[in-house]
Amino acid sequence: MCGDLNDRYINIYAIHLPRLRARRIERVKKREKGSIFSRYMKKNYLDLLDAIRQIAQLGLNYSKDPYDLERYRRLMELAAGAYSDITGLESPEIKARFTRELGYITAKVGVQGALFDETGRLLLEKRKDDGLWGMPAGWVETGETPADALVREFREETGMEVETVALIGLYTRLPGEYAQPHTSIHPVYLCRYVSGTLRVSHESLAMEYHDPATIVHWHKDHGLQAEDAVRYRMDLVKFG
Repeated sequence: MCGDLNDRYINIYAIHLPRLRARRIERVKKREKGSIFSRYMKKNYLDLLDAIRQIAQLGLNYSKDPYDLERYRRLMELAAGAYSDITGLESPEIKARFTRELGYITAKVGVQGALFDETGRLLLEKRKDDGLWGMPAGWVETGETPADALVREFREETGMEVETVALIGLYTRLPGEYAQPHTSIHPVYLCRYVSGTLRVSHESLAMEYHDPATIVHWHKDHGLQAEDAVRYRMDLVKFG
């Protein structure tokens, strides 16, 4: 009797197992398809918002017609409100940012620098704005090259003079990533110490050398950039 029951269960299991597997695979495919569709829709939505923002900003900068200016202001308000929903920032704050950037709209450029000490530790800043760790960094100003901007940022934030040695990589942040409403491009340079004494500026909570592997909480994508910087330096040491 027991053997018959076992045979029955084995037969049922053998019959239904392929069906169960097929259903499970189908559910996984549906979830993946939904996830891909969701990411696709979000990207399209952000691209649309970026286009609306560009139209509004260009119109506010170049248009002279008062009725057109009012329409462009309305477009700006709509874009700022939508960006606010995505990023969590207040709509007036986003609108103020956009208004300060009137003119032909291009991606913002921010630059980061990797400076190692003699033991291979990386200079890191504990930022005052979010309390997270990152490499010394800043926005490139009008009339500056990225390398010049980085040298200036090191002088202002650390009290030290550095020179750029090599470009480690180029990184892009898209609207909606890291709660920012705009596209930005970020060159990361390997730097060499020239002179000066390390100090902490009013923009930082701390400025210290650390093994990046010991840092858990990173500012935006600085953790990824730090990993690439360490790998780049190791390759230089290894291959000369």
